[in-house]
Amino acid sequence: MADNENRDDTKNSRPEGADSSSKRDEYEEICYMCRRPESVTGSMIHIQPNICICRDCMQKTFDTMNGGGFNLNDIMMNMNLDMGKMPNISMINLSDLHGGIPQKQKLKKKQPKEKKPAAEFDIRSIPAPHKIKASLDEYVVGQEHAKKVMSVAVYNHYKRVMADPGDGAEIEKSNMLMVGPTGSGKTYLVKTLAKLLDVPLAITDATSLTEAGYIGDDIESVVSKLLAAADNDVERAEHGIIFIDEIDKIAKKRNTNQRDVSGESVQQGMLKLLEGAEVEVPVGASSKNAMVPMTTVDTKNILFICGGAFPDLEDIIKERLNRAASIGFKADLKDKYDKEENLLSQVTVEDVRKFGMIPEFLGRLPILFALEALTEDMLGEILAKPKNAILKQYQKLLAMDEVKLVFADEALHAIAKKAKEKKVGARALRAIIEEFMLDIMFEIPKDDNIGQVTITGDYIEKKGGPLIQMRGIAVPEITGD
Repeated sequence: MADNENRDDTKNSRPEGADSSSKRDEYEEICYMCRRPESVTGSMIHIQPNICICRDCMQKTFDTMNGGGFNLNDIMMNMNLDMGKMPNISMINLSDLHGGIPQKQKLKKKQPKEKKPAAEFDIRSIPAPHKIKASLDEYVVGQEHAKKVMSVAVYNHYKRVMADPGDGAEIEKSNMLMVGPTGSGKTYLVKTLAKLLDVPLAITDATSLTEAGYIGDDIESVVSKLLAAADNDVERAEHGIIFIDEIDKIAKKRNTNQRDVSGESVQQGMLKLLEGAEVEVPVGASSKNAMVPMTTVDTKNILFICGGAFPDLEDIIKERLNRAASIGFKADLKDKYDKEENLLSQVTVEDVRKFGMIPEFLGRLPILFALEALTEDMLGEILAKPKNAILKQYQKLLAMDEVKLVFADEALHAIAKKAKEKKVGARALRAIIEEFMLDIMFEIPKDDNIGQVTITGDYIEKKGGPLIQMRGIAVPEITGD
């Protein structure tokens, strides 16, 4: 009994407004007129229990009434008035402004983001090349050579970052240039790599870069994007990765007499970034102006990866390979390489230079490798094998409706065949599946009795429909065209 009485006393002794005060801390007042929160305007002026106005709106009200004769600050300082007791305020009928006194004139405060403590960079935290490649294998199908090259280059780059330059042997940067057909996974490889290593990554497009002074992005904007990805932490950004996509678009323009402000001049401007230089970049913005603070970022430890599809580069490679062709019984045929899909795998620095990249630029990208063109078998594996495969995404969507989604093997082969015909790589897979899954995703939520949907090859070929299995009873249902 005594214990129960003590518990009751404890409950009664708790302040009645404790819970309400904690709730009040989660909200902030907003101005009745301009709707700005207290965190922006500063302290509010309370007129009635449910109405508060910011100082700016109150000053504008006085200016409107008397042609600017009142000064709110002078009034409050000279008369030493309390913020909640304003004289003659009844002359303002605030209820006419918005149709009545609001019941709730509060806005929930934005919770500040918790900043993770910056961990000290340590080479032991970077996995070995074989572990990096094994992690990439879980997300990327095929491209064995490209994954091996990237794993070794990244590992050596971060060993270079941690190396002691005191012994005189300074390790050069291992910037990379990857060549591959569209949809082969260039951007996806870099995204996956940065996620596995937990380092800041900035992905930018070379098509928007122009020479300094012209309309477009400055060359230093690629570094400002990396700084933003690192939460404006300069030290963390200096250990990050910058991926410049569509690098082939800044090649030298052939047979042109006009000024090339987005070609060779951009390559020349990027030389200092690739080599390593201290550049001034804006903090929290992508362009330089007087209102934005600037900071200095050293790019000598930033890994640059450039990628592009390099259209028509195959013709340059064919021309080089066909030089040995001559008249005779043992001569190579001129059309020997016309049907070679992986012709880009034989690319050399000389081929890329002929394409339009200047030698100084290529000299700062010492690692050159090509990605394979995707075959039908690879496209079929991309559909189902990776951790975040497209089919797994749809299975997860239908699982939320408690429906199991199954793809037959012949359906996977049919989708891969259609994607191969489109000649845009893995990008075609999503478009094809969206087309066939539209009706299913629309119809499934209508019936709670559906338990399983099987996508057949006939449905992909538009010769039949998917198999619908009800809960407890299997009933084929044709919904195709």
